[in-house]
Amino acid sequence: MSEATFSDEEIERARVLFARPAEFIMGATSLEALPPPDLPEVAFAGRSNVGKSSLINALVSRHRLARTSTAPGRTREVNFFLLDERLRLVDLPGYGFARVSKGAARKFQDLGRAYLRGRVNLKRVYLLIDARHGLKVSDAEALDALDLAAVSYQIVLTKADKLKPAQVEAVAQATLAAVSRRAAAFPRVSITSGETGAGVAELRAEIAAAAFT
Repeated sequence: MSEATFSDEEIERARVLFARPAEFIMGATSLEALPPPDLPEVAFAGRSNVGKSSLINALVSRHRLARTSTAPGRTREVNFFLLDERLRLVDLPGYGFARVSKGAARKFQDLGRAYLRGRVNLKRVYLLIDARHGLKVSDAEALDALDLAAVSYQIVLTKADKLKPAQVEAVAQATLAAVSRRAAAFPRVSITSGETGAGVAELRAEIAAAAFT
């Protein structure tokens, strides 16, 4: 199954949650700088320029909560956003195409991996994959890291508006099949577009269910 079916009530509760105040609270450059694990968190991971910041902005209906950039590798910290004083959204450093030295790229990617391993309040990771390309070889390292951390994660296809619906569904099914044997992978793929808003309401419901149930 590639998409969830949520009731109108679940969709509305999630909409109300994500309409509440949201703010950037910090960018952490070390484990010691992370906020205390006193609230549920969901994290967003993916290749550089896959659209993590754009999707976070779409979820909260804000254009500039998370900074977007056309230059891959912009996110070099673990960035925390507080939603309704109840939930933290976490933007992890991207991987691939980072326009920095290999040493610097490894440093902030290692920080992301360390976050995954040690965050007891982390409810789910959303691994963003560009629908136009599907899973790439470079995504395998991220999948392995998530499996090693034993953190529940769900694949989110982004930029679905760039393809025809049948093409997107084919990518979703192929992606789901590719991760079906991975123990930590959630057995559902979300299909979204930060530009058109497609799938955003359903992803809000997915996040609310993961964070609070």
